[in-house]
Amino acid sequence: MDTLVLLGSFFVLMMLGVPVAYSLGLAALVGALWIDLPLDAVMIQLASGINKFSLLAIPFFVLAGAIMAEGGMARRLVAFAGVLVGFIRGGLSLVNILASTFFGAISGSSVADTASVGSVLIPEMEKKGYPRDFAAAVTVSGSVQAILIPPSHNAVLYSLAAGGSVSIAALFMAGVLPGLLMGLTLAALCLITARRRNYPKGEVIPLKQALKITVDALWGLMTMVIILGGILSGVFTANESASIAVLWAFFVTMFIYRDYKWRDLPRLVHRTVKTVTVVMILIGFAAAFGYLMTLMMIPMKVTAFITSLSDNKYVILGLINLLLMLLGCLMDMSPLILILTPILLPVATSLGIDPVHFGMIMMVNLGIGLITPPVGTVLFVGSAVAKLSLGVVTRAMMPFFIALFIVLLMVTYMPWLSLWLPRLLGL
Repeated sequence: MDTLVLLGSFFVLMMLGVPVAYSLGLAALVGALWIDLPLDAVMIQLASGINKFSLLAIPFFVLAGAIMAEGGMARRLVAFAGVLVGFIRGGLSLVNILASTFFGAISGSSVADTASVGSVLIPEMEKKGYPRDFAAAVTVSGSVQAILIPPSHNAVLYSLAAGGSVSIAALFMAGVLPGLLMGLTLAALCLITARRRNYPKGEVIPLKQALKITVDALWGLMTMVIILGGILSGVFTANESASIAVLWAFFVTMFIYRDYKWRDLPRLVHRTVKTVTVVMILIGFAAAFGYLMTLMMIPMKVTAFITSLSDNKYVILGLINLLLMLLGCLMDMSPLILILTPILLPVATSLGIDPVHFGMIMMVNLGIGLITPPVGTVLFVGSAVAKLSLGVVTRAMMPFFIALFIVLLMVTYMPWLSLWLPRLLGL
């Protein structure tokens, strides 16, 4: 009955249209009153949920991504990707995927990726003869890479939801191969589609111009080198790398590229603060909600129920994938990570699944949820940028959903994809 009261009140509030964060907080209060828990205990858990040093990485990475997205870095990365693959048949679709890879490795945000790369490439692809819905589908699906490729602030959330027992650096490194695999799979699909539909080839960029574009883009690409190089060399932690990324992004945007006006900077910071505030409220309420779930032994009950269905870990992983895909269609990624990790991680570890590997399974699943109707945040952004209806973009994305599902299966049942690099680096 305790479980029914806690989870039932949460879903009722959600159906009434209460925002997810407040639904979590109010459900935690209802659950506490039901089991006669002092409300002070709930408030203490709420405060301690956001009083964690590791959370400092989130506002810094969000701010760095915002500066890069609006400061001209995306346009330069698109141009650099064009130098590398733009001359191939269907080259602009490959440019789109590769630019998302580069930008995702800098911003860690699928929404920023879609808005920045899409605003540059969707009109350009249409002008060159690509259907607008195909251009939107490539942009939206390619942005899922940002969930996996470091620095991903969702990896920070997963580490937090796992109780800090999973290294952020290990999660960053674990996302490299799955992220690159996703990019290669989408690129292969684009090549096949381009050949079948006879999409145009791009032009080979002259050497002198290509060198200029490359040098111009290197300033932005150095962000990736600074972040990962600093963490892996032990010069600074993941948190410190986020603050250094902000300083570097600010320096490159304001003093090297100089595309962004100083008077617009306060508005950018204000938008970032609003975004971070929403995230922190969500984290605090999710911590209180998770505390009530622990007191009610919900994770133990879920573990016992799922393991009673089968003792085969591959079958159970398949069931978890189905659950995550279903919930990913209905809720945003951040609250799902915070709610489901304390419930499902004990199930995974009881089956001998590495927590880092399980984190990648969750990231891919919920990343696909970001581009899936009816509540796909990134899908909404891509549709708005392309000026197309959700239905049109969703239909165009069907082949991309199949490609992403294949990647999900590979990440799920080939754990070395996630674990090889962290273990090689001793993380």
